[in-house]
Amino acid sequence: MDEKQKVLFVINKKSGSRADTLINQTIEKHAESNNYLFEIVVCQKNFEDEIRKAVSDFSPHIVCAVGGDGTVNLVASIIQSTNISLLIIPSGSANGMAKELQIPATLPACLDLIKHGKTQKIDLLKVNDKISVHLADVGLNARIVKRFELDPNRGLFTYGKHLFYEMFLLKRYRFKIKYDDKIMNVKAVSLTFANATKYGTSAVINPDGILNDGYFEICIVKPFPKYHIINIAYQMFRNTIKYSEFFQVLKCKKAEVTCTKRTLLQNDGELMSKVSCVYLETLPKALQVIIDPNLSHPTIID
Repeated sequence: MDEKQKVLFVINKKSGSRADTLINQTIEKHAESNNYLFEIVVCQKNFEDEIRKAVSDFSPHIVCAVGGDGTVNLVASIIQSTNISLLIIPSGSANGMAKELQIPATLPACLDLIKHGKTQKIDLLKVNDKISVHLADVGLNARIVKRFELDPNRGLFTYGKHLFYEMFLLKRYRFKIKYDDKIMNVKAVSLTFANATKYGTSAVINPDGILNDGYFEICIVKPFPKYHIINIAYQMFRNTIKYSEFFQVLKCKKAEVTCTKRTLLQNDGELMSKVSCVYLETLPKALQVIIDPNLSHPTIID
């Protein structure tokens, strides 16, 4: 007799409204009709040890991360370089990686991927001593994330409010980037360290990024006159930012970035700390994810 599939659900109640008591009933009904075993871990903060224990004790084939990019990052850091697959069930404020992988917006459609989804290995990015699944950065967006974290409101409107506030401040930084035996000194308002292509807002910051090509990109937004703010935002949402004179991309496998002054680092929507140096390295095909086989995925190479 074939072993029943085991699915572990990791639910972050803080990240959104979907993670409530009704989800248990929906999961139970879906598991019964699709003949798989499941367990649920529901936590609100600092639950890494609890997830690790559940993975060790239950030995799941799939772990479903019910939350935002921070929850996805935490689960991925635990199951990376294993045969366990990650299924994202978006329940955060922006859900950038879910959008990147074209994960359905509804819970029933997400659950159906447990049986009918396609597994695909993608790269991860090591950022200092942490992994990044989606995007990490220093500069402009990191400061926006900080403002967003301090704001009691959530959603894209709140993010957009802080975006435009920070863009009018436009702090400039000096960075030294060492990559592929090259050294580059740049002035920038932000550096994004990207395996994925776009923010949770759907604004594209890494137009030619591929999730499993063994490379990551350093996306440089150079200082620009304030009257270009609207145009640059428009280019990002229209996926034409690569044609801007204020934008540059470096394709790397390893890199070291130093800043003349300590600056805030964010990783997958979570604030890290102020840093003066960032060490970056691709972890090729280190994470197995589940995607919809009926959709084209231009950022994944089969």
